[in-house]
Amino acid sequence: MPGMTSSNTALPLDSCIGFNGGVDGGLVLEKDGTTLVYPLGSTIIVRQLQNDQQQTFLQGHTDEVSCLVLSPSGRYLASGQLNFMGLKADIIIWDLTNMTLLHRMSLHKVKVQALAFSCDEQFLASLGGQDDNALVLWDVETGNAICGTPTCTDFTVAIKFVNNDGAKLVTCGNYNLNVWQYDHLTNKLVPSDVQLGQLRRCFTCLAVDAADQYMYCGTTTGDVLQINLERRLLRNSGPAKGLVQQGVVAVALTPSGDIIVGGGDGTLSIMKHDQEGQDARFLNKMPLLASTKLGSRISTLTVDHAHSSGRALSMVCGTHMCDKFRVTYDLQSKKLQTEMLQTSPPSSVHDVAFPYEYSEVFAACGLGEIRVWHLHSRRELLRMSVPNLDCRCVAFMQDGQSILSGWSDGKIRAFGPQSGKLLYTIHDAHQGAVTAISGTPDSTRIISGGEEGMVRMWAIHHNSQVMEASMKEHKGAVNCVKVKASKGDECVTASSDGSCIIWDLTTFHRRSSLFANTLFKAALYHPDESQLVTAGTDRKIMYWDAFEGSAIRELEGSSSEQVSALAIDSEGEAIVSGGGDKLVKLWGYDEGNCYAMGTAHSGSVNRVAVTPDKSHVVSVGSEGAIMIWNYVAPSLTEGSL
Repeated sequence: MPGMTSSNTALPLDSCIGFNGGVDGGLVLEKDGTTLVYPLGSTIIVRQLQNDQQQTFLQGHTDEVSCLVLSPSGRYLASGQLNFMGLKADIIIWDLTNMTLLHRMSLHKVKVQALAFSCDEQFLASLGGQDDNALVLWDVETGNAICGTPTCTDFTVAIKFVNNDGAKLVTCGNYNLNVWQYDHLTNKLVPSDVQLGQLRRCFTCLAVDAADQYMYCGTTTGDVLQINLERRLLRNSGPAKGLVQQGVVAVALTPSGDIIVGGGDGTLSIMKHDQEGQDARFLNKMPLLASTKLGSRISTLTVDHAHSSGRALSMVCGTHMCDKFRVTYDLQSKKLQTEMLQTSPPSSVHDVAFPYEYSEVFAACGLGEIRVWHLHSRRELLRMSVPNLDCRCVAFMQDGQSILSGWSDGKIRAFGPQSGKLLYTIHDAHQGAVTAISGTPDSTRIISGGEEGMVRMWAIHHNSQVMEASMKEHKGAVNCVKVKASKGDECVTASSDGSCIIWDLTTFHRRSSLFANTLFKAALYHPDESQLVTAGTDRKIMYWDAFEGSAIRELEGSSSEQVSALAIDSEGEAIVSGGGDKLVKLWGYDEGNCYAMGTAHSGSVNRVAVTPDKSHVVSVGSEGAIMIWNYVAPSLTEGSL
C-alpha cells in the first residue's frame, strides 16, 4: 500500500524560529557564552548563539516545558513540565555532554514550578505547582527522591541553592520566604522563616550572592528586599525612588554585587548594592544606576560572563513576547545598550505563505499580527499588528502589491508588503472569522472562506472593494481556498462539513463536489491542474480527478492524528504534509511513497509551504514554532519511508 515505510530518511532541518518566553528563567546561557538553551513547547533547543543552524533538539517531555535549570558546571540540564489535572508531571535530567536523557523522575502533580541544582551537583531540588506545593530533594547520580515536604500553606514559586553549601537552599512565594537545611541524619529538610517584621510581600524571584551573605528577593509590589542569610533578617530594600511597575519578575547579580532587576513592564534596571560593614539601621535604600526598556515583561535574565570585561557587563534577556536581547552595561558611563538577538512568534502560528515565484521572504500569521521573515537570515523584516484579534489566514497577491489576511472579527485586511501600511479593509466580509483567503492570478479579485461556510468573491478596485458573489453550499467552516493558477476561472474549497467543492468563478456555481467521510482541512491543485489532492481528519491523503471529481488514490497520511496541512512543489514532483502527529512528511507525487520525515515540532503542524525555487520547506505549528527544512527531491532519496 502506498505510504508504507521501509527505511528511515530524515528531512534535514535547516533552522528553527521560536522561543517560549512565558517560562520564567527559561533562557539559559552556558558558561562559555556560545550556547543558548531554551524551551519551545515540549522541546528544549540547544543552539549556538552565533549560528542558528547548529542546534540540537532535546525531546522527551509529553507536554509544555514549565521550567529548566543548568547545573553549575554546565554538564547537566534539568527540566520540568506541565500535565493534565490529576496526573503527575515529569522532571528530566539531561546530560549535555552527549545530549542524552539521563533520568526521568515523577512525583509532582500537574506542574513542576521550579528547579535548582546544588553547588556540588549532588542534589536537585524541585518545587511543585499550585496543585502540589511540595518541595522534593533528588539524587542527581541515581535519579531517586531523597526526601520531600510540603512547603507553605500558600503558593511557593521560586527555589535556589546557596553557592557554597550543597545542603542549604532558599524558597520564596506568596507571603513566604524560607531558608531550608537538609539534615543528613534524619533525612529531612528543616525550614527556617525569614523575619520581615510588619512587612508583607508576595515574592516572585530570588538571587544569592557569591559569598552566601545576602539574598535578593523580587516582589509583586515592585521592590527588591536584601536579606541577611545567616541571621535571616531583612537588611535593606530598593529601588530608592519609586517602585518597579507591574512588579519585579527577574533578578540577577553582577560580579561586583550590583543587582540586575527585570520588571513586569519590560524595564531592565541596575541597582547598586550596599557597602559592607555599614550599620543596617542607618542604610539608605539601594539606588538605581541605570535603566532601559525592552518592550514587554522580562521573563529571563542571564549574565554572560564570557563576553563581559572590566569595562562592560554583558547579559542575555528573554521577554514574555518571545524576543531575545543582548544588553551591555558600560561600567564607566553607567549606560545600558540593547541589541535584538532574535524575535519569535509569541503564540500559535496559523498560516504561512510565499510571494509568487519569490523565495527570499515569507509571511506567517498568528494572534494579533502578521510577520514577514527573511528565509536565510531568519530575521523579522516587517510586522503588522491588529491588537486583540486573531489572524487566521494570510496570502500574497500574485502581483506582489499586497498581503491579504483574514481575521477573527470577520474582516479582510490588505497590507503593503514593504511598508506594512494598511491598504484597505473589507468590513463584515463574513459573519464569523475569515478562515481562508486567496487572490486570483490577475490580482483583481479575492476569494475568501468563512467560519459560517460562505465562499465570497471580492472585486478589488483602486478606491473600493465590491462583493461580486456569495456562494453558500458548505454547511461547515471553510478551511482552505485554492484558485486555479492558469486562468483563475476555477477554485476549490475544503470544508469541515465533509465536502470539497469546485466552483466556476465566471458563473459562480458549483462545477463538481468531492465527498468523503472526513472533515477536509486542506486541498490543492497539481501544477498541471488535472488532479486535486486533499487531506483531513480521517488521516488520509486523497488524489482526485479535477474534472470528474472521482477518487484516484488514497495514501495513509498519518497513523494516529489528522492531516491538516498540504503543500506541493512548483513542478508537482513532491507533496508535503503535516498534522496532529507533529511530523512533516515529504511524499513522491507519482509513487505515493513517503521519502523523508521531519521531527522537530512539539505541537500540531498547522500549515506547510514549499519555496517556489524548491530549496526549502517551511512548517508552522501550534507551539509557536517556524521550522525551515531543506527540500529533498524524491528522485535523490535512497528509498521510501
